[in-house]
Amino acid sequence: MTYARTLVASILFLGLGLGLILDYSHDSTISFGVAHPAAAASLQVVIHTDGWPAMAGVVITGIGILLLFAALVQALLGEVAERGQQANSRAA
Repeated sequence: MTYARTLVASILFLGLGLGLILDYSHDSTISFGVAHPAAAASLQVVIHTDGWPAMAGVVITGIGILLLFAALVQALLGEVAERGQQANSRAA
């Protein structure tokens, strides 16, 4: 399981990045409007963060997303390699 450490790192980076963005946010609003025709329903999320927490939070969250995709690729490649080894052991 080589992807486990990458997955843990991605969760830490995502948590840190989103924590920076949300912890230093102010004047933020969330509104949700339900309407009979579904096309008229609306969801609005406004997060207002200033300064270095906004910049660092976006960068750290981006790194976390990239690490999450890397863990996904590692898990898929590991699964394919494992199935290939099982198929080779059955053929022998």
